Amino acid sequence: MLLLPAAPALAHYFWIEPSTFHPAVGSTVALRLVVGQGFRGDALPRNPALIVRFVLVSDAGETPVAGQTADEPAGSVRIERAGLQVVGYRSRTSPVSLEPGKFEDYLREEGLETIIAERARRGESQKPSRELFSRCAKTLLEAGDAAPGGGGQALGFTLELVAEKNPYGAKAGADLPVRILYEGKPLPGALVAALSYDEPDHKVTQRSDANGRVVFRLPKAGVWLVKAVHMVRTKDNPEADWESFWASVTFELPAASAGK
Repeated sequence: MLLLPAAPALAHYFWIEPSTFHPAVGSTVALRLVVGQGFRGDALPRNPALIVRFVLVSDAGETPVAGQTADEPAGSVRIERAGLQVVGYRSRTSPVSLEPGKFEDYLREEGLETIIAERARRGESQKPSRELFSRCAKTLLEAGDAAPGGGGQALGFTLELVAEKNPYGAKAGADLPVRILYEGKPLPGALVAALSYDEPDHKVTQRSDANGRVVFRLPKAGVWLVKAVHMVRTKDNPEADWESFWASVTFELPAASAGK
């Protein structure tokens, strides 16, 4: 595990920012979709043309996140029962192109050096990128006291970060295992980063093991963003050479109780 000052942000991050991480049962939570650099950004209004899925998942089942076109916050949902709640957002693809140098900087920032090598092998290092990207974001909410167990079920997103321990039952300094899945299977070798909202210029990074798992020991309480990017070569697509998937999950890590 590495604790590093973040390099100059070369790629946008995307995350869900709830109005509260600790809603009361019967209350309504507003949900912002935020794009930015580090852990600071601007809220995006709701765009139904980009939404594949925007839901709340709990033991009670799945509930669509309500909202109208151009709403900001982009949606809201009522909390019907106590326990861990997972909000998930899956977007459609969008195109992006970067000049060669900026594209390679972005690839290095996201730990995608294998793509740099593949471009070199294909003689594409000096070509602008042609990329499709999509977003797979989640946030974890806790209504009532935290129960033992995992950080919510996988939602079936193409790229997904799944907390294997409920972070609301953890504390600063404790191990928090997270698994990264691609198309439902563990993804080894992915660079996964964790950023604290209080200190976004520092991030904790780790490569996933053969089982797609990282184990973070987050050093302080507060709101955290865990994120990763995965990229693959497209097949038979005349408009793009690469497709990337941006995964994130946000939650609030509690402080240790007095005497613990």
